[in-house]
This record gives sequence, C-alpha cells and structure tokens, in this order.
Amino acid sequence: MGGLTFRTVCIRGSGEWNEDALIVRERDGLFGVVDGATSLVPFRAPSGETGGVLASRITAETVMGMPLGADAKAAALADMLAEANRRLAAEMAACGIDPARKEALWSAGALIVRVRPDAVDYAQAGDCMLVAGYRDGSYRVLTRDQLAAADRATLRRWAEAAASGITGRDARWQAVLPTIEAGRRLANAPGPEGYAVLNGDPAFARYVESGTINRLGLRSLLLVTDGMYVPKADPAEAFDAEETARLVGRMGLEAYAEWLVQYERSDPDCTRFPRVKRSDDKTAVLLEFPEV
Repeated sequence: MGGLTFRTVCIRGSGEWNEDALIVRERDGLFGVVDGATSLVPFRAPSGETGGVLASRITAETVMGMPLGADAKAAALADMLAEANRRLAAEMAACGIDPARKEALWSAGALIVRVRPDAVDYAQAGDCMLVAGYRDGSYRVLTRDQLAAADRATLRRWAEAAASGITGRDARWQAVLPTIEAGRRLANAPGPEGYAVLNGDPAFARYVESGTINRLGLRSLLLVTDGMYVPKADPAEAFDAEETARLVGRMGLEAYAEWLVQYERSDPDCTRFPRVKRSDDKTAVLLEFPEV
C-alpha cells in the first residue's frame, strides 16, 4: 500500500470473553474494528460464546470474506456492513431469538476503512470511532459516537447508584439495568437519540453512515472501539476520541493500551470513574501514511 504501515491491538477486558474483533485485509487496504454487545436476555452458544462475541465475529467474517473491487468506494463499505447485519439476523433467527425484543438481540458497532491512493473511504455504526491526524499536528474526528447519549445516561445512573450507597458491581448493575434497556430500544430507531448498530434489524441500512476524505496532509488514522477511551469522573466528559488519538500519538498504540489497563485497575470498583465494568475490551488500528 505504497508505504502505509499499521499496528493493531485487541485486548480482552475484565469480562469472560473478548467481544471485540479486528478486520485486516492489507492487500485491499481494508481495516476495521468491531465492538460486540451481548444481549440483556441471557444467551450462550453451544461453545459458551455470548451474543456479543457472535455479533462481532459474524461482522468481521462477513467483511473479511466479501469481494471489494478496485473502484469500490464508501457505499460499498456500507453495503458490507448491511450484509453483515443480514447474516446476523439469519443467525439469530436460527437460534430462536425474537427480533421484536431488542433487549434479546446480539449487536455490534463497527467501523471499516478502505485506503485508496488519493482518498480514504469509511463506513461506521455505533460508537466505533475514526480520528485523522495531520502533519500540521491537528486532529479531526471523522465519525460521530452515536451511542454517546445512551451511554452518558447509563454512566449518570451508575454514579447516582454509587452516591446513594449501593455497593458492588452486581447491585449497581441492577440499578442501571432499566436505563440500559431503554437505550437498547433506541437501536436503529428514528429520533434524536436513535443510533445505528448491527442487530439484525433491516432498518440498520437506513442509518449506517459512510464518507470519504482525501489524503492531503494525512499522517495517521486511528480506529478504536469505546474501550480505548480514558474513563472520567464526570459522565458528561467520558467520551473523547480526539484525546485518545493524541495520547496514542504521544505514547504509541501498545504503550497507551497498557497504560489504560493499569489506569482502570486503579479504580476496581468503578466508583471514581463511573463505568459498568472494570475494563472494557480494547481494540484499535493505527494507520500511518508516508509523506508524499
């Protein structure tokens, strides 16, 4: 890819399974990250995987296996995610999942990019984020965290539960569960708080976002799942993709991920920094472009 280099991380958090996935098709200049979210209705595959694992796996395998012509652009990437969503629907149907119960659906956010000689195309859903770094030192967040409003509501409720004296993750989880369920009902729904996410709903195809940027002055692209954010004491400040990109630029991708894991371990009860698990899965791709 004309001197393009890349680095990746994919680290399991404090859960039993890593529900994230990486996409790397170097020969096609295609890269991506996927963030699976398990259903709120208990489900396990025969091998023990959660719905979040299956959602991210189906998404990644679909994108890795679909043909991509030399002239394909952003719309083709959105079609890849739409096809992954259809396959996810079929797999859930085979497992007896009721598509009308959004809390029972397996789901995944995703971001894929395709690097071309003069441009970069992308398609995105959920809270996987893309940040461009330029040779003048500036950064540009190219995607919108579509889940930020729902996530902030969950973190506010978590902080309120902790402040009210509710201790222990399980007890706090029960306190915030109605808020999380309300957020799931906004998936692929119209309105100001709706968001796109792969969950088998055909409406997904209407909400997946895509775009193209040129490569003029482009130094790097960072693709991340939300586990790469620095946790904050104030839920309103908890999602800052540009901050993550600047820290990765300063520290290096692997060193930043290791530092973040240690930072989260300093607050094992998720009290100082409200969050629903001690450490979320962390997946990222850092693309670095040669000077031209």
